[in-house]
Amino acid sequence: MVLSALTHRAAKPIAHLLCALPLAWLIGAAATQGLGANPAEALIRSLGDWALRGLLLTLAITPLRVQFHQPALLRFRRLLGVWTFAYASLHLLAYAWLDMGLGFSDIARDIAKRPFILVGMLSFALLLPLAATSFNRAVRWLGGKRWQALHRLIYLIPFSVCLHFWWMRAGKNNFSDPFFYSALFALALGWRLWRRWQRQAA
Repeated sequence: MVLSALTHRAAKPIAHLLCALPLAWLIGAAATQGLGANPAEALIRSLGDWALRGLLLTLAITPLRVQFHQPALLRFRRLLGVWTFAYASLHLLAYAWLDMGLGFSDIARDIAKRPFILVGMLSFALLLPLAATSFNRAVRWLGGKRWQALHRLIYLIPFSVCLHFWWMRAGKNNFSDPFFYSALFALALGWRLWRRWQRQAA
């Protein structure tokens, strides 16, 4: 039953709709002044949180696919990756526009002054080539092996993203969310190391 639901022609449109719902809610909340006393900060952080969740879900596809014997889950990995990049791009745009007024010299100074901004920019830079080569023509152009090698960058991104999150929360001494997401990323990456060790041992 699960397999038939995942392979149904409506599954991907529904997945796109679910991924778009947080963005729709944020737009509605911003339009109705429902983001609290500091709407710009709430919007920036919420978009960053959804980019983080999207990255985690993208990395969770393979462990879930293997452990629950659901190969059809692979159909959603690229979709989740594209939505992750969309939320990360909006997070960056909201910071540059709402926080810095699109003043590029101010942004440059902020990057130099605050390490968590620098690490966040690095995370986005690592996402860029993955998003740019997320379509089928890029796979054919690069070749399967080179495409796979490039997309292994995704395993570096959790480290920079978690560091960005930890440093950002350090100012308020609030580490509960960074610890939670770091633990989930560690599980997703640790599972891959465990599988590689199993294959080598076999």
